[in-house]
Amino acid sequence: MTRLVLVGPPGAGKGTQATALSEKLGIPHISTGDLFRKHIAEETELGQKVKHILDSGGLVPDEITNQMLVDRLEQPDTADGFLLDGFPRNIGQAEVLAKELADSDQKLDAVVQLQVSEDVLVQRLLARGRSDDNEDVIRHRLHVYQSETAPLLDYYRDLLVTVDGVGEVGEVTNRVLTALRDRT
Repeated sequence: MTRLVLVGPPGAGKGTQATALSEKLGIPHISTGDLFRKHIAEETELGQKVKHILDSGGLVPDEITNQMLVDRLEQPDTADGFLLDGFPRNIGQAEVLAKELADSDQKLDAVVQLQVSEDVLVQRLLARGRSDDNEDVIRHRLHVYQSETAPLLDYYRDLLVTVDGVGEVGEVTNRVLTALRDRT
């Protein structure tokens, strides 16, 4: 069984690595962004709330994100493990996850941090070519990530596996898999 959380700043390659690792490990990749889109598309009650919040430019409150994640973890395909991407984003969400896992007599196996220098992240994000991304906006997003995530990294210090996130996709995937093997 493999239960993982993938963390890293915007542009670190979390989505790309989550897809590759999910395939290699045979576990579902659970992304909060995908959960939001799925609930919105299916017009669930939570999806309608999320759509209204996002349409008005707000951030989805933790209680809605937490509920979506808890519902997703109760699906049968997560019985042998999962890889979380985009959750938890703060200590409160981490505590909800820990309680949910403990209630079903489970725990996380590792928290994988993709480490990439700020200059590389800025170049990657600028290369995406999004109209709202300029260097100042990107650097601000990276600083917000650091301030919000630093406490999370400390919270997970006993489970944390830090991997260099720079290189070809397969190269980084292999580094993660090697680090996870070395941890057990």
